[in-house]
Amino acid sequence: MSDLEDGPAETVEEVTGSGIPVRGNDIDTDQIIPARFMKVVTFDGLGEYAFFDQRFDDDDEEKDHPFNEERFQSANVLVVNANFGCGSSREHAPQALMRWGIDAIVGESFAEIFAGNCLALGIPTLTADHESINALQQWVDDHPDEDLHVDIVNETVEYDGTEMSANVDKAQHKALVEGVWDTTALMEANRNAVDELASSLPYLEADD
Repeated sequence: MSDLEDGPAETVEEVTGSGIPVRGNDIDTDQIIPARFMKVVTFDGLGEYAFFDQRFDDDDEEKDHPFNEERFQSANVLVVNANFGCGSSREHAPQALMRWGIDAIVGESFAEIFAGNCLALGIPTLTADHESINALQQWVDDHPDEDLHVDIVNETVEYDGTEMSANVDKAQHKALVEGVWDTTALMEANRNAVDELASSLPYLEADD
């Protein structure tokens, strides 16, 4: 993330780092974070439970999954396929991914509510066509220690001398680049206006 510029939150103009591929269409939020791990007071610690049922069997033995592989443990760019984040609207899903270490997600398509929940955390979700995503996933699989560059401003992903076009939703682009994605920070930055509006609202006096 870049330094604060126009908005009250940090602007998110680019993300650079190594990638991790999670293949498969229609990966829903229950796969990303099973419901039994949502019984928490805060989101702290959710990262260790990301993709838990895909990563471990009933005896807590590791299964074959990219999030278990040592070579991907420092990755911060997740590369996925179609309709990622479908299912329930649980905000715990992007929270778990963020707390695992993910800063950006590139995929074929995303469930709308999931993408909105990602935006609320400052995590960009970029989309590209099937062939481009497959090529990127294969490159990431073959080069786990090499960085790729996600450019939100120019809507591209650069890797190994390749510049791939990647679409950013117009509203998401504006919110990230102008630093207005964090609604809490936005309200804090406009505290006087919020207080003034609140004091002008009608109210009913309690009965004696």
